[in-house]
Amino acid sequence: MKRQARGSGSTVIANTSARKQTVQDTADGGERGPVSQLRRRLGRADLRAVPETRRALRELLRHWGRPGQSETAELLTSELVTNALVHTDQDAYLTATVGPDCLRVEVRDFVAGRPQPRRPDTGDATHGRGLALVQSLADAWGVRPHATGKAVWFELGAEMA
Repeated sequence: MKRQARGSGSTVIANTSARKQTVQDTADGGERGPVSQLRRRLGRADLRAVPETRRALRELLRHWGRPGQSETAELLTSELVTNALVHTDQDAYLTATVGPDCLRVEVRDFVAGRPQPRRPDTGDATHGRGLALVQSLADAWGVRPHATGKAVWFELGAEMA
């Protein structure tokens, strides 16, 4: 089942160097529960950021979601991070926000143009599958344009089958 993205406000409780904990506000003014956030700067063309980001996300998601959900999140995050580092010549920024109901991962780069899922070439076993994986495994995903560049994001529900 695919879901539409939803927005909400948040109130900062504590802040650490790479991770932030907040309380998510609901539309009716109540609180939904704790929200943790991972933020990372991804250096230009630094593919070492891919496994480093996976490890940081794994730690963030240690007690989140149903079995296998963390692995799916790591895979999809790897795809977005790799795309940003391979297809741009600038830094990118990752934000992963996990709440009681949903994980949202967003990778922002500073290059215009909407990425499109494509069918991988039969002769190329290593390229062209990233956004197709995101499209098929995420509960929701999209591209949000910015004045400079874009953010590619996905969401996974904690208990979705």
